[in-house]
Amino acid sequence: MASIIPDKIFFKIGEVADIVGVKPHVLRYWETEFSTLKPVKSRTNQRLYRREDIEQALLIKTLLYQQGFTVSGARQQLKQKPAASCDNQHKTINLDSVIERLRRLRDRLQQDIEKADR
Repeated sequence: MASIIPDKIFFKIGEVADIVGVKPHVLRYWETEFSTLKPVKSRTNQRLYRREDIEQALLIKTLLYQQGFTVSGARQQLKQKPAASCDNQHKTINLDSVIERLRRLRDRLQQDIEKADR
């Protein structure tokens, strides 16, 4: 996947929400609708997502937001297509999101530099 997923074993829901580009409540909803998205729970009942969960969430986002599937349609699409066949679509979309994140970071850095120069 082209998305930048840090080299960690587990991720908390806020981290996953930032990577995927949705709010945490959307991830919780997707967990109820898509059986393939199942993060493990810690002893303190926190959701802990693995890399595979993040990749699955990115695929779900692509199906729902970019390709315009309904939740039911996306669920059917996931059953018909293995995740590997959608990799090229993800790479393009994730590359776009990485470019957008880099632009926002550049803008923030420019603002900080301007503030420091004052």
